Amino acid sequence: MVGFLRWLRSIAVGTLNGIVRFVFLLILIFVAFAAIGLMVGDGLPKNMVLALDLRGPIADSRPAAFAFGAQPVTVMDIVLGLDAAERDPRVKGVVVRLGSANISIANAEEIGTALKRFRKSGKFVIAHAMGFDAPGLGDYLTAAAADEIWMQPKTPFSASGEGGGEIFLRGLLEKIQAVPQIAKRADYKSAADMYMEKNMTPADREQITQLMQSWYDTATNDAAADRKLSPKALAAVFEASPQMTDDVKKAGLIDKIGYDDDAMQSGIERAGGNAKAVSMAEFVYAKQDMNEIGKGTHIALVEGAGEIVEGTSGDGLFGGDQMMAGDDIARAIRQATKDSSIKAIVLRIDTPGGSVSASDQILDAVRKAQAKGIPVVVSMGNVAASGGYYISTSADKIVAEPGTITGSIGVLTGKVSLGKSLGMIGVGTDEVGVGKNALMDSTITPYTPEQWANLNAQADAIYADFKQKVSAGRKLPLDKVQEIARGRVWSGSDASTRGLVDKLGGFWTAVDTAKGLAKIGANDEVVFKRFPRQKGFFEALNETFGGSSASMRALQGWVTLMNSPTMRAVIGASGDLPRGGVEMRATNLPH
Repeated sequence: MVGFLRWLRSIAVGTLNGIVRFVFLLILIFVAFAAIGLMVGDGLPKNMVLALDLRGPIADSRPAAFAFGAQPVTVMDIVLGLDAAERDPRVKGVVVRLGSANISIANAEEIGTALKRFRKSGKFVIAHAMGFDAPGLGDYLTAAAADEIWMQPKTPFSASGEGGGEIFLRGLLEKIQAVPQIAKRADYKSAADMYMEKNMTPADREQITQLMQSWYDTATNDAAADRKLSPKALAAVFEASPQMTDDVKKAGLIDKIGYDDDAMQSGIERAGGNAKAVSMAEFVYAKQDMNEIGKGTHIALVEGAGEIVEGTSGDGLFGGDQMMAGDDIARAIRQATKDSSIKAIVLRIDTPGGSVSASDQILDAVRKAQAKGIPVVVSMGNVAASGGYYISTSADKIVAEPGTITGSIGVLTGKVSLGKSLGMIGVGTDEVGVGKNALMDSTITPYTPEQWANLNAQADAIYADFKQKVSAGRKLPLDKVQEIARGRVWSGSDASTRGLVDKLGGFWTAVDTAKGLAKIGANDEVVFKRFPRQKGFFEALNETFGGSSASMRALQGWVTLMNSPTMRAVIGASGDLPRGGVEMRATNLPH
């Protein structure tokens, strides 16, 4: 037995030593690359064309976690990266590949504006599509911002309009005797309709139709202006889709027919024969300081993307999920408030909402910054709805793209009880609770009449408070707020006409607005000081392993488990279920 224990101890010690050696090797590699970087500068060529690939999903912004090497670019990476490229004489132009991502209208507007700002410096933008595969208009709207649009021969152009559908589970829940009980405030709050309805409610159909019409009009008008076509002519081409490359070239929607390497070679020749192609991800990684970008007066940049949740994202060496953690965002705003160099805060958000408590925590941090005399401007990304609008209500100014999904001033709460469903497949259930409502959020039994009344009282209280905050923050009469609330989502352009948004535009419009509020000259340069400060390698390493060998040993198994396909599927499915608590979410949305 003693020999066996010694054998186990030798294996444990050997494993631990191997992990420690591996981590030490990573540190040595990192230090070596840092030393080489200091000797060779940023490592970028003296003449280059940036290659930007927009053919896959793209996040609005990234968490503050450290990550090795160049990562997939975000919308904010592109916006700030193109601004840096505009001032870098080594960058001659950009070649963009797109056509298969079904880019949202708001993201197309933001990226398109950044590309047009870049072009104004005298540099070129070439867009290439192997085909415009999605029926949505966002990919083409983005391409329309380029000098030239290329398309591969004999490929489809499917851009035709905006559309989408929803799945409703009420009929299935009835068959398996599941009991959905969800209270919503109010009739347009459709995030949980998939559990409560068998098809679209008239209110939901109305708001989605108007939202899509707004997107269609925005995309058609803006793309037509960029291509020097009439909106009517462009709409006629969309109506004829799906069609082929030659058809849209004749109609003036594209300029040249060729393959991706042909488009890149054209860019290389325009830049000079010795130019090198450099990915936007590589450029952003090499060019941007992690925490301060630019020169001049300090403006704080706080970025939040993903569902609003309580607590912290817990980012370490391996990063975390895309989420707006209340502790993290509130702490970032508080840090910016305490920094005497900060003259204004730009709060960039892209979220469908989430936790009421976390949303209120973030709103409180915004208000305290304003109480210290620091103006706060909200820049809305693709979506800033429900809890995302809640945290914006007090801002000095709200800026949204015409295609931004916003509003959804409302709440929902409830659960789906599965006790009888489990019984149908032979699964027994039982519960024990001490306290009248200890099991109120149980997914085994439905609410009692008293519990259902309690739940509705909570929803009423949160909804009333939400409307009051909108009324005070937006300086709107309460009856006006009641009219435009009711859980309804609006496009940015429709929200603007109703007083929910101050200005239409993207990130740079928000920056100009913040400069004006902070009395910074319109032509004065600013430094975007990021909060929370992005973590470096050693901080992330320490957070990940917690300074303990036990944490190091446990990490590998945990990462393997959480990254397994089964766990990811379970987590993804459970994330959309009603949670029992009162929430402000608008997740059942197009795009």
